[in-house]
Amino acid sequence: MDRIKVAIVDDHQLVSKALENMISLSPDFKVVMNCYNGEDFLNKLKDQNDMPEVVLMDINMPKKNGVETTAEVTANYPQVKVIALTMEDNESTIINMLKAGAKGYLLKDMSPDILFNAINIVHEKGIFYTDIVTQSLLKIRTEEKVMQEISETLKEREIEFIKNACSELTYKEIGEQMCVSPRTVDGYRDSVFAKLNVKSRVGIVLFAIKHKLN
Repeated sequence: MDRIKVAIVDDHQLVSKALENMISLSPDFKVVMNCYNGEDFLNKLKDQNDMPEVVLMDINMPKKNGVETTAEVTANYPQVKVIALTMEDNESTIINMLKAGAKGYLLKDMSPDILFNAINIVHEKGIFYTDIVTQSLLKIRTEEKVMQEISETLKEREIEFIKNACSELTYKEIGEQMCVSPRTVDGYRDSVFAKLNVKSRVGIVLFAIKHKLN
């Protein structure tokens, strides 16, 4: 069986070299690239003959971070699978990497066995999700469902009204901004109040903040 071709992208040279040495000891893998930031990796990938199949991607790097690099790899080299390998365990970073196209997300304190297993599974099946990733995916899907429900409940102009209501504009100024009459603005306001079950502009603002509409 051919060895799986692996690339490492990490700005900490001691970490990247240690990873390369550890992975190279396995008969199942072959390190074909080792780069110290996303920009360097993408530049070299253009002329790479021995293309990597799986990339171990750090996130916080100079010049081009892991999220940006993963998005470009996903868009331009869909056959190359990215696994985030990082110390970052905050939810927003995980979600950003998954949205960028990462097929797995590992913390650097995991065991070599978990790393090797993740590389194999991503190579064979396309994805490797740990509990921390599964929780973030559930949040993404929940947020997408909520946004779909909002778009189905609120009309486009009502959403525009909500966004304007989060500013310091008066209702009269909102009407001017939206090029509609004060009576139409009142109609938007009353409709939004009813649909969101709120009774004041503060309620609209709180709803917008919660659902990132502001």
